[in-house]
Amino acid sequence: MSKRISIGTWAYAIGPYENDPVPFPEVVRKLKELNFDGLELGGFGVHPNPDLQTTKEERAAVRELWESVGMGCSGLAADLWSEKLISEEDNTSYLNTFRKNLEFCNDLGIDVIRVDTTEDPGILGPVPGEKPMEMTVDYDTALKRVASTWRRCAQEAADKGIRVVWEFEPGFAFNKPSDIFRVIDLVNHDHFATMFDTCHANMVAVHGARQPGEKETLDGGIAELAQRLKGKIGRLHLIDSDDSLHDDHTSTHPPFGEGNLDFDSFMPAIVDAGSPDDWWTIDLCFWPNAWDATATCKNYMDELVQKYG
Repeated sequence: MSKRISIGTWAYAIGPYENDPVPFPEVVRKLKELNFDGLELGGFGVHPNPDLQTTKEERAAVRELWESVGMGCSGLAADLWSEKLISEEDNTSYLNTFRKNLEFCNDLGIDVIRVDTTEDPGILGPVPGEKPMEMTVDYDTALKRVASTWRRCAQEAADKGIRVVWEFEPGFAFNKPSDIFRVIDLVNHDHFATMFDTCHANMVAVHGARQPGEKETLDGGIAELAQRLKGKIGRLHLIDSDDSLHDDHTSTHPPFGEGNLDFDSFMPAIVDAGSPDDWWTIDLCFWPNAWDATATCKNYMDELVQKYG
């Protein structure tokens, strides 16, 4: 079965679009015109989210927007960034916010929810070249807090038929390859896996960006990271990388062809690593002209699907 293509709607609502977001119905219309199979919903800001659409009727109307034109929703990027997953001993607030988003997924028929570790990598110790954080948390303590909370999240998601995917990246704690393996192994749940974003994989495995302490990379880069995560990739995000950071925080997400990635060098490894669904998602997060770049990215993704999907 050929892969279905979606794109993250957050690209049109945050960063350069924060003060002039593209209205969600307009996003749906354009993506349909470009023959996308679906969208991946950024559940925050002015786009549909559990705080804006509070009733089942309102949520049904949102779902109808994409289903009425024959599209699906590949996942929800949940707004958990106000929560402190690592530095707070008590995970009650995090769990409550997660549950709110999980219920939103359930009401909209979305079966994948994205999470991250919510806190800066400096929470685990000094990041070379950056000002040390006032507060740090012991690595083992942080690891146990993250894994135990996410194991509970994964079980509650599983009870609703929803999978949890963790997007590792330079901007948040546990951003070394060995961190990724440890977290996955410690959570140890069938409904928990990684979100493998190619530009993040490049910055983590090739460049070791924003890693506390000693830098850790993989000789085989993106391909090796994918190989070592075989069976543990729950969602794939495909986008280019120019080997830089956006605002010295997270990976820059340039459109295909405007970065340095050689997709032929790692796509076979990614495909071999497997994924439990047939969605491939474009991510233009923080890109200044994401709206205009969408069409060319869709064409490039069509070619990737034809070649590898």
